[in-house]
Amino acid sequence: MYGAGGETVGHLLAERLGAELVDSKIFVEVARRLELPPDEVERHEEVPGSFLNRVIQALGSASIEFAAPPEAAAWAPPYHDPTLDTRKAVLQITQELMREAARTGNAVIVGRGAAFLLRDHPRALHVFLRASERDRAAALREMFGYGEEEARRRIKHVDANRRAYVRQVYNHDWLDPGHYHLVVDTGRLGYEQSAAAVLAAAKGPR
Repeated sequence: MYGAGGETVGHLLAERLGAELVDSKIFVEVARRLELPPDEVERHEEVPGSFLNRVIQALGSASIEFAAPPEAAAWAPPYHDPTLDTRKAVLQITQELMREAARTGNAVIVGRGAAFLLRDHPRALHVFLRASERDRAAALREMFGYGEEEARRRIKHVDANRRAYVRQVYNHDWLDPGHYHLVVDTGRLGYEQSAAAVLAAAKGPR
């Protein structure tokens, strides 16, 4: 869930496991593979779609064609810029990068529908991080300085887009706990204890 600390917990886990971390920086690698201008690969904040939008806009003028795999069907999130219509290329490269990370055997992949793309991977541990809206709004206010209303609006929009993404690309319900080996409430446990819980599950017998 947006604001539940996925990238923070992912970073803690990657450090403790000595693992490759694949998080929002995946879009930097997407940009590199699509040979976008260097100034497109800027350090970005965790603002919904900010970097992705720049990647997609640059793709619009790129002379590169992609044959999207079957799962890379076009999707239309509830909250999006209707002028952007080149998501397939970004989706294909993103999926390729996640598969590559999984093949290393030691990677922490945050978001991007990885639990559904890699649902049949024999050694993958799928974890869902949640927290109450109140706790997530508080985390976003502290991290980005949002007001209460803005924090809750962003939670609504980003969560709706994520759920639509998984539904339309993978035909699954992002919120169904049956898709995950472990569901962790970061609002109650905090990031350190949440990472410890995931680490214990990762090191246990599977």
